[in-house]
Amino acid sequence: MSSRLGACAVIAPAAATRILVAVESVDFRAGIDALAQLCRARLEADPYGGTLFVFCNRRRTAIKILTYDGQGFWLATKRLSRGRFPHWVGGGAAVQALAAHQLQVLLRGGDPTCARSGGRVAAAAASGLSAA
Repeated sequence: MSSRLGACAVIAPAAATRILVAVESVDFRAGIDALAQLCRARLEADPYGGTLFVFCNRRRTAIKILTYDGQGFWLATKRLSRGRFPHWVGGGAAVQALAAHQLQVLLRGGDPTCARSGGRVAAAAASGLSAA
């Protein structure tokens, strides 16, 4: 496996996990409370429902994932050491739903809209990260 893609997925949600991606970038100074409020106000979703909420910064060099596990919130951040996430979800809505395998592709810099379920995630992310 290419070292650029890493040896394993750190975030590996179950296939049935609800994943919502904020289409617009957010201020990455925001912490758990501000992101949870954004889930309610802008994404119109309950941050306490076990959903994974995915956010990116304006430059698309970092991603934050917020979720609640029944006891408290988890906030994970992935900041690229170089390049950007070239494929971010778009559309007219403030939020876009993704499947678990699409999230894996997105986290590796691939295009989640081209991801196929059941295939190798690394193969779907072969486009890699942009050098911009």
